[in-house]
Amino acid sequence: MSNSKVILITGASSGIGRGVALGLAREGHHVVIGARREDRLKELAEEIRHAGGSVDAQRLDVTDGAEVVAFAEGAVRRHGRVDVIVNNAGVMPLSRLDSLLVEEWDRMIDVNVRGLLHGIAAGLPIFQRQGGGHFVTVASVGAHQVSPTAAVYCATKYAAWAITEGLRQESDPSIRVTTISPGVVESELADTITEPGAQDLMRVFRADTIAPEAIAQAISYAIGQPADVDVSEIIVRPARQR
Repeated sequence: MSNSKVILITGASSGIGRGVALGLAREGHHVVIGARREDRLKELAEEIRHAGGSVDAQRLDVTDGAEVVAFAEGAVRRHGRVDVIVNNAGVMPLSRLDSLLVEEWDRMIDVNVRGLLHGIAAGLPIFQRQGGGHFVTVASVGAHQVSPTAAVYCATKYAAWAITEGLRQESDPSIRVTTISPGVVESELADTITEPGAQDLMRVFRADTIAPEAIAQAISYAIGQPADVDVSEIIVRPARQR
């Protein structure tokens, strides 16, 4: 594939990250996948290779900035460059604020906000050195609306949207920046919810979902545009989600 890119994907062990890795590898890109669950990463890498794709897999905790730098710079050493970084890792343990699940709030901030910042901090020097690159942030429709039990989660996604838009404005035009905001997608995100009321609400909310491949296609569209075209934002959700 003549336009094959080296694409880093965080949070690749399940859900959207897994679907994005499979979809982009299927298109002929080389994917570098990172996540905390090494067993899941290994299974995904084997699936990609079995289908004829090209992949590297590495354990990655995005809350550790040094690990994210090593993840990105390691890809440069192996492949000569990095073309796209998909900052996808995220957690969603929803709860009402009066439940006071402070540790869960902190975890969302650490992964959803600090993890994104670590990806940007790792990628910017690389893209500046090589004269170009593409950041993709996987945010959420929660970056555009707030609902009960989702205040902190939505706050982290508003932050992800704002950080990514600021990055777009500050970056040289050779560095493209895209925010993808998914609606309800088949994933394990809701499995981390511990509050019973939030679990009940989420069961209703997740009655209609779309496959992760829809997000992969949105990312493929954004990164496949000519160098002078910057797709700033795409919202992708089930047609029945209102």
